[in-house]
Amino acid sequence: MTSATAIGTTQVYRVYIKATPQAIWDAITKPEWTERYGYGGRGEFDLRPGGAYTGYSSEGMRSAGAPDVAVDGEVLEVDPPRKLVQTFRMVMDPVMAAQGFTRVTYDIEERKNGVTRVTLTHELEGAPTLAVLMSGGMEDQGAGGGWNWVLSGLKTLLETGQSLDPAGHQ
Repeated sequence: MTSATAIGTTQVYRVYIKATPQAIWDAITKPEWTERYGYGGRGEFDLRPGGAYTGYSSEGMRSAGAPDVAVDGEVLEVDPPRKLVQTFRMVMDPVMAAQGFTRVTYDIEERKNGVTRVTLTHELEGAPTLAVLMSGGMEDQGAGGGWNWVLSGLKTLLETGQSLDPAGHQ
């Protein structure tokens, strides 16, 4: 679900996952997990305020001509396993790279019966092209399903141990 005007400057996504907050935190922040959902690229965090975030392109993306680094940013706030705030800049596309850094917040909240709610808020002020991409608005052009795809992959992986087909978003 997106909160949108046109596509919107703030997008909010929520998913409920049958997993502990720590398991979800690890899947979001540990490279060996990040390669197994979303678009299959390795995500590396220096988990301290001011630390770097680098999202690498998957092998399939690189074979299609993508650069090694897809996304970069900076860690702003770390409260494991409850909250992660980072900047986010899509550098693999010159138009989106020129739109600069946006802000992503993961709120992870344990609910009842082993279920955890993950709320992802992406503040996209000044980044209209990235807003369309992250909303899934470029899926029909083969650019992926945005945050819905990433969070669906996270949920599937943690609940079943299986990854969604990395090409299934197209």
